[in-house]
Amino acid sequence: MVQKAKILLVDDRPENLLALEAILSALDQTLVRASSGEEALKALLTDDFAVILLDVQMPGMDGFETAAHIKRRERTRDIPIIFLTAINHGPHHTFRGYAAGAVDYISKPFDPWVLRAKVSVFVELYMKNCQLREQAALLRLQLEGSGRVGADHEKEPTGLLAELSARLAAVEEQAEALSKQLDDESADAAAVATAAHLERKLTGLRRALDALEPGTGGSTAVLPSQG
Repeated sequence: MVQKAKILLVDDRPENLLALEAILSALDQTLVRASSGEEALKALLTDDFAVILLDVQMPGMDGFETAAHIKRRERTRDIPIIFLTAINHGPHHTFRGYAAGAVDYISKPFDPWVLRAKVSVFVELYMKNCQLREQAALLRLQLEGSGRVGADHEKEPTGLLAELSARLAAVEEQAEALSKQLDDESADAAAVATAAHLERKLTGLRRALDALEPGTGGSTAVLPSQG
């Protein structure tokens, strides 16, 4: 069963949160509310999120300050942030949003379809990264000489290698399709860069897996970084 991705919605106005939930409910992911920057930072301490939708104008800690805190934390600095604002103060205001670490900056009222499409790209990239981490964990078991998958289901090392290769091939195929989709839709540069990073990690994992094949000196294989 594939675990749903979590999307963090940050806005001090309940009606805005309700509207975001209505727009994003079609993605069938887990939507988490936060009514302030402080509440958002608290949620980020314990949960992993695919993307953050962050209102700029909030009392107390505004969106820019909240984003700065998020980007300073090692655990959360790579989470994509989409800024939402009801006021367009011109290029300087927009630049401040990107400087704070946002991958996108959308002025209200926004097109629900466009927002949903943008969020869906980051959700899909997040899910592919989760799959990649799972494959890396299984590969580490093989590198450590473990032939056991699960509590009481044993396999020969060659059988585990074949299963790992098949699972990785499925992720590679999905990642390639996603990259083509991003190219066709002229997607945001940040989404394209994230997809390219995912493909590089997949390539590294494939090389490490191939090195484990009999006769290739598998004991020297090195796993790609998961950062």
